[in-house]
Amino acid sequence: MGRLDGKVAFITGAGRGQGRAHAIRLAEEGADILAIDILEDITGFGYSMASLADRDETVAAVEALGRRIIFEKADNRDLQRLHEVTAHGVEEFGHIDIVVANAGAASPGVVHEMSEEDFTGTVDRFLTSTWRTVRAVAPHMIAAGRGGSIVLISSTSGLVGVANMAHYVAAKHGVVGLMKACAIEFGPYDIRVNAVASSNVNTPMIRNPAIRKVWTGDENASDEEVVRVMSAMHILNVPWVEPSDVSQAVLWLASDEARYVTGSTIAVDAGSLAPFKIPHH
Repeated sequence: MGRLDGKVAFITGAGRGQGRAHAIRLAEEGADILAIDILEDITGFGYSMASLADRDETVAAVEALGRRIIFEKADNRDLQRLHEVTAHGVEEFGHIDIVVANAGAASPGVVHEMSEEDFTGTVDRFLTSTWRTVRAVAPHMIAAGRGGSIVLISSTSGLVGVANMAHYVAAKHGVVGLMKACAIEFGPYDIRVNAVASSNVNTPMIRNPAIRKVWTGDENASDEEVVRVMSAMHILNVPWVEPSDVSQAVLWLASDEARYVTGSTIAVDAGSLAPFKIPHH
């Protein structure tokens, strides 16, 4: 018996990284998966987005667990497309019980130098598109009358300020606010809404020259220097957490074990939110 037997989870940004990890972990516990990813590069980033080959790996991993998966190419900035995908998922699976709003991409920049497009584009990808995801799927969950769980992926940057990432910080703070409002509105339908705030996660979004420069001042810094600097951000002596660590929190919030948890933000941060830390030996 899996903790999510009979459930269907809709996951955005599932091509690789956190999204793939969430899809696999929920499938391990019995959920069928409806997934999307943009599956094409976005200009202005120092790294590539998930590819069709990445999508195929996610599909293979879920199917290897004996679960069904529908993986659509879709941009979470396109509300009409999200409506199409969720309608298709309900048609095929009968219902959607879990939502994991995970998709997004970010690059650094200082407030007084970034363009309006950089700022508004980041807010659109992380905050407005999280609303779009909820907007597209919530009516189906309400109509089904089965309750459910919506998990919004925020960040520790949604709880504290971070230099050189003001657009991202603003968006992720907004995700936490959106979660709190949605928890109140959807409570009467027995739909719980929570957020996960992770520290650095070992994905291409932080493992690239632009972010390397933010933390070390040198985009060509050695791996050892990156690990040293990023480890100092945490109580625990680690530079980052793994996608699977975040997935464990997502799973718990999605499961009936968290049936009375709503309106909360769970930090998976290795202690990064603590203001004072003892230097690592």
